[in-house]
Amino acid sequence: MAKRENLRNVAIIAHVDHGKTTLVDQMLRQSGIFRENEQVAERVMDSGDLERERGITILAKNTAVKYGDTKINIVDTPGHADFGGEVERILTMVDGVLLLVDAFEGCMPQTRFVLKKALGLGKKPLVVINKIDRPGARPAEVIDELLDLFIELGADEDQLEFPVIYASGRDGYSSADPDAREGDMTPLFEAILQHVPAPEGELDGPLQILFSNIDYDDYVGRIGIGRVERGRVRNGQPVVLCRADGTTRAERIGKLYQFEGLKRVEHESAGLGDLVAVTGITDLNIGETACDPEHPDALPFVRIDEPTISMIFQVNNSPFAGREGKFVTSRNLRDRLFKEVETNVSMRVKETDTTDAFEVSGRGELHLSILIETMRREGFEFAVSCPRVIFKKDEKGRTLEPVELLMIEVPEQYVGPVMEKLGARRAEIVNMGTRDTGMSHLEFRIPSRGLMGYRQIFLTDTNGNGIMNSVFDGYEPYRGDIPRRVQGSLVVFETGETSTYGLYNAQERGTLFIGPGVPVYEGMIVGESPRDEDIAVNVCKKKHVTNTRASGSDDALRLTPPTVLSLEQSLEFINEDELVEITPQNIRLRKITLSREQRMKQQSKKK
Repeated sequence: MAKRENLRNVAIIAHVDHGKTTLVDQMLRQSGIFRENEQVAERVMDSGDLERERGITILAKNTAVKYGDTKINIVDTPGHADFGGEVERILTMVDGVLLLVDAFEGCMPQTRFVLKKALGLGKKPLVVINKIDRPGARPAEVIDELLDLFIELGADEDQLEFPVIYASGRDGYSSADPDAREGDMTPLFEAILQHVPAPEGELDGPLQILFSNIDYDDYVGRIGIGRVERGRVRNGQPVVLCRADGTTRAERIGKLYQFEGLKRVEHESAGLGDLVAVTGITDLNIGETACDPEHPDALPFVRIDEPTISMIFQVNNSPFAGREGKFVTSRNLRDRLFKEVETNVSMRVKETDTTDAFEVSGRGELHLSILIETMRREGFEFAVSCPRVIFKKDEKGRTLEPVELLMIEVPEQYVGPVMEKLGARRAEIVNMGTRDTGMSHLEFRIPSRGLMGYRQIFLTDTNGNGIMNSVFDGYEPYRGDIPRRVQGSLVVFETGETSTYGLYNAQERGTLFIGPGVPVYEGMIVGESPRDEDIAVNVCKKKHVTNTRASGSDDALRLTPPTVLSLEQSLEFINEDELVEITPQNIRLRKITLSREQRMKQQSKKK
């Protein structure tokens, strides 16, 4: 077994918003990747439009820097639990991980999740306490929390002796001293060289490349991204592709690329431990292995956790169908969804009994809503149902449901309403404490069903002062019924265009979601009713014109500004009998049964 001492492969893992991408920015800048006069955007690794808008990393991405004679391949991973599949598969490409933890917030749900995966795969952790210059930073306490977490997750003795670096990704310095407030990233680079193991294996053995990611280029087609586990690979080399279903197929490497800075640079060859991108292999999927033709030895791929939430994606059949979308047919929808599954390993798509609807399963509401937002920007028009959790059966025939670990930070005066609402949603409190800043730290175990629709209630109860994060924590026996939504909907009575006069009368019945001059149709939802039943409203009604005038009667009607729901809020709002209509230009809420008469008949049958 040989080692490549001039190479390191490391992934940066952390909870969302703990500063991974900002830290990578500084590592790129200080390694000399950019010219002195080059204009570089902040969070340069977050290259997607959605990533920049939301300020989160959605897709794992590769980059590489040079420190002295050593090449350091860095993988920036998502921090949100819904994109955990990206983290799980990318860990197969690296030998060590930089566990980034906020010096104030400490261990959060995603910290637990990503660390558990890394320890399970035997990866060597290097802990980076970030944002040490933040007011209220408590690095010593955070390290104690981390040690407890390592022990709880079953870390071995070698992993428990984790090295610690203190850093400020924003200001670009790192140090072994928690009191340092200046410097550069040299201590972090040195720690990576010292503590992250060098790739080890057979330098001259028969070729093996395990593919962990797929990219696509309009000119060269599918690009497989993976790690050379054994031997060397060259441009034009014949290989055997060991498929996920156990079959093999002869292929040939087209072009071979390695990562340098933010670019993929073409190379003639690559060796043991190198992270490479290759073209020329048709129908390549994640988890497959390219091998030497004489030695077709497939490598096992990491097991990806199963989805926990599903939704129905269906062809839009509203009266406005086909007006705004470019791709509107069931064939368009089917092709796009099955294409997504090829690269999104933690998502599943299943055909239903009808030809125009598909069941899509993912890790959480955000995981699915990112897909929906991406599709609408591509020109797709469709409708989606409310999210449903995926139940399982155990050996005894009991129904099991997904349970999440929920962490909440709120000012002390809001603890009561939070505990009351979560209690009704079958949450169990597992930990409670108070921070020096006057914030209460609460930990709950709650069914995934109980979190659906709760975020908006939480923001209201805490006046926007609370922070909540959750992560999937396993399956447990079904905990009983949970009320989904108490309030009904304001449903449009007739097709037309909203008028100020109609909305003025309707706003007394509840909270409106739209303003005047908006085209609507019968069965469309335009607001929330304060009562527990739906109310039909005529928002298109116009004032009768008469020749009678009275003092004050013609004053301008004052409308309360509408509450405009985002995509995630719309998905949380709808009930079982409602849909969200998605088009490139609009997000509309509607009843599945548009006709008011038909809905009344269905209700009478239920009674």
